[in-house]
Amino acid sequence: RFPGAADADEFWEVLRDGKGKVGFGLGKALEVPSAIKKGIESAKRNMVRIPVTPGGTLPHQITGRFGAGSVLMKPAPEGTGIIAGAAVRAVMEAAGISNVLTKSLGSSNPHNVVRATFDGLTSLMDPYTILRNRGIDQAEA
Repeated sequence: RFPGAADADEFWEVLRDGKGKVGFGLGKALEVPSAIKKGIESAKRNMVRIPVTPGGTLPHQITGRFGAGSVLMKPAPEGTGIIAGAAVRAVMEAAGISNVLTKSLGSSNPHNVVRATFDGLTSLMDPYTILRNRGIDQAEA
């Protein structure tokens, strides 16, 4: 423990590149600008591609888990909006998902909720990935 550790600032950053990629990072430092800079650098290193349907929702239902927290995410029809808590909402908006139903189960710690959300989103598969994994040509399907 270093001097002034209790006074350290901590910031979560959720970034997007506008091309379907989103990332998250945690920055901790004694000064706010340094914490934000570290969070942004960490988020850039953890960018992942998220499959989104043309209707702006998820391809299928998924549950993401991290530690004691889990997040249930369901596709929703057009016009539903983002039904989610603050931590999950930030990730969904950054990922470009506009219609989704979510429920946070277990831990309510925002750190665990964000990590559980990313666990679920990285586990999503679009129909083309499933066909490729099964060895089926897209023209056949």
